[in-house]
Amino acid sequence: MICPHTRAQLPRYSSHIATSQGLPSRGEAWAIDGPVRGLAPAQWQWPSRPIFFISDAHADAAAFDASLLISGGVQWVHNDLQLTREGREGLFVIGGDCLDKGPSNLALLRRVRRLMALGASVKLLAGNHDMRLLMGLRALALPASPLTDHLFVRMGAKAVPLLREVFDSYLSGASLPAWVPDADECRRRLLPADRWFREFPRAAAGLMPPLAIDKEVKRLREKRDTFEDACALAGLDIRAVYATAHHCLQLFCEPEGEFHWFFRDMELVHQEGAFLFLHAGLDDTLASVLARKGSACLNRLYRHQSHHQPFEFYYGALANALRTKYRKVDRPLSEAGVRRAWQQGIRAVVHGHRNRLQGQQLTLRQGLLHVEGDVTLDRNSRRKEGLSGIGAGVTIIRPQGQLIGISRDYPYAKVFSADSIAHVRSPRNQAAP
Repeated sequence: MICPHTRAQLPRYSSHIATSQGLPSRGEAWAIDGPVRGLAPAQWQWPSRPIFFISDAHADAAAFDASLLISGGVQWVHNDLQLTREGREGLFVIGGDCLDKGPSNLALLRRVRRLMALGASVKLLAGNHDMRLLMGLRALALPASPLTDHLFVRMGAKAVPLLREVFDSYLSGASLPAWVPDADECRRRLLPADRWFREFPRAAAGLMPPLAIDKEVKRLREKRDTFEDACALAGLDIRAVYATAHHCLQLFCEPEGEFHWFFRDMELVHQEGAFLFLHAGLDDTLASVLARKGSACLNRLYRHQSHHQPFEFYYGALANALRTKYRKVDRPLSEAGVRRAWQQGIRAVVHGHRNRLQGQQLTLRQGLLHVEGDVTLDRNSRRKEGLSGIGAGVTIIRPQGQLIGISRDYPYAKVFSADSIAHVRSPRNQAAP
């Protein structure tokens, strides 16, 4: 449907989606936070196909379904998803954090896989919660080391719902396998020993700033001391946790595992036209790699480090793309970094990670437009934030030069058009290409 107020093409919501009530049927001009000044629209390369960005579903399969259905790229036919014409032509970018919090980790993963099986083009981006699972599972298969012995318990209580789901789906109703050791040995293998708190600072010296090391040690002591209790509250003793963790290792990391595709297909960044997609944000180091070698090189570095050098990845520059919130403690994005991004044709960063309560938000950071697309989908976060119902939200980028943010928590579709770009400033000292 065409909104007369913005001339935006809004998607036609499926009548089978329970959350359709209250979804916006009118658009409004999408305002940008921060001062702006001139940039010609011709300098932007809009994607040649529709893009549907959905991020931070956090194991809420119902919210993910709702977001797909309001995108206009998917409809519900005969109790199953079906791609629309626009969905067949477009690209679905899953912006990370599919896992943790609950209530339906496995159902959400199977829904993403179903979307792929329908023939949809899907880009699956790494989120910090997703990578915490991968790091924790890979640590189980590595030789003992103060740099990796803590990575399993570092997942913390937020990973317990996934462990419970895997236990219920694959291990409940029978005795634990004979190879599962006694409780004390399981504890020794899963949790960092007291000596880890002395050894880690020495091993990490020179690889992490001293303040970051101190903070990590403090965080890990709390996580270690509370992890077993969190599992017990979910009905899992330490032996069940050990057996479940090794089953997760098979499911996610072995080639024959049901969810092996999840980390195999995952990428750190994706660029389409002037838009760079990633989970959290950009910094000067990442922008420099992008300018010199492009997104393919960045993804190769991510794949190698995340699979073979878990400590170097998780505490290094690449992981800033998963966790930055542009705080003082994060790696900086300066105007020099933005100029490098411009050299690669990047004019906007589309990301999740920072949850918003009233729909998507546009922000200028050093002259680079940021599209913040985490609209609080999962019901556990919604309950904490005072939001009701099932979350639903999608950010749509159309080849005609329209950027549309739709959320069930905001009464209007937010529309940013090619005409609006005349108000976005270029980074200082950057000549127009």
